Amino acid sequence: MRLPHYEVHNASSRYRVPVTGRLGAREDPDAHDSLALTVWTVARRLRHASRDALAPWDVTPAQVRAMGVLARHGMLRPGALAEHLHIAPRSGTEVVDALEERGLVARTPDPEDRRATRVALTERGNEVVTTIQAARAAEADRFFAVLEPGERAELARLLRRVADQPDQPDQPEECSPR
Repeated sequence: MRLPHYEVHNASSRYRVPVTGRLGAREDPDAHDSLALTVWTVARRLRHASRDALAPWDVTPAQVRAMGVLARHGMLRPGALAEHLHIAPRSGTEVVDALEERGLVARTPDPEDRRATRVALTERGNEVVTTIQAARAAEADRFFAVLEPGERAELARLLRRVADQPDQPDQPEECSPR
């Protein structure tokens, strides 16, 4: 029995990523990876490309997401920001603290509730988020350059369709935690 071929994509990686889900498929040029494996591989490569594109600003993906939410929605309470990011309120506070420390967001008292605060991008934060969005768009254009414009549009349409489907709350019996 042959084991799946494994490949490390960079020297600093502690993880070995399976190249194929089928035994011996690496030797077969006509073999196709499963759809899920292909999506995971593309997502991982896109995450790495995005991380590299963010390096000049020394910000985390969570911080960039928070700045993007604030750019789209304006001033928010930290709890509302955490909800938009789908993270715990405490984690949202940590993201806001880091951004505030760098002068990218500012907290102000909530005029409707003196006990609460609201968070908004500073002028510098607006400039940084605009620059990062442009850099990420350029990186995405480079990443997907292998596709023709019509192929890109079709891929985006199909991925939106999958992403927009409601979560499936009932797990099959074999996938349920024990």
